[in-house]
Amino acid sequence: MARKKVRPRLIAELARRVRALREQRERPRDSQRYSLDYETRTRPLSGRRLPVRAWADVRSESRLLQLLGRLPFFGLGRLVTRKSWLWRHDEPCYWRLTRVRPDYTAQNLDHGKAWGILTFKGKTENEAREIEQVMYHDWRLVPKHEEEAFTAFRPVSEDTLRSVPYPPLLRAMILAERQKNGEASTEEPMLNLERTRIDPWDYPAKQEAKRKARGTPV
Repeated sequence: MARKKVRPRLIAELARRVRALREQRERPRDSQRYSLDYETRTRPLSGRRLPVRAWADVRSESRLLQLLGRLPFFGLGRLVTRKSWLWRHDEPCYWRLTRVRPDYTAQNLDHGKAWGILTFKGKTENEAREIEQVMYHDWRLVPKHEEEAFTAFRPVSEDTLRSVPYPPLLRAMILAERQKNGEASTEEPMLNLERTRIDPWDYPAKQEAKRKARGTPV
């Protein structure tokens, strides 16, 4: 029986998968990438020092996996928020945990990844996704007896007024521009008040893109 020939494309694909598996095994784990020397406030793997504004949080606050490691089942279903969100926003901002994958090579299981459903400024996303910046030292756990009050939010009703007349000077300028251009329109010029929704600068997705572009995780 003739031996079946292996196509070159299959060999190339197999070699690619072997290289990817080898790179994955050699890739530093989270406990190595984000380990911190608390005396010098530098990361041993990269040798980079934390910014000065993060020193106070390093001493007093915790990383996300440090909080979850103390809870049963790593806090699945619990609410976590960030100190920076509590300071900047009056609306509730939090993650509801749906999945946690700790790095079991870490000494105290204080490194890893987590997934959850984000509620930012009172607006809840539809699907769970990976939580960004779990290595930052500003995570806080919402106590169970305060979850109901913390998540209570009544959105402010938007005013139905969508447009208003222009101030007299601007109105006169617009009418003069129409007359100059030969327009015969008699419609009263109105100022549109509708706003285009723009996510705040500290929205998690924007911060993650900014972190990838430059800087070191805190």
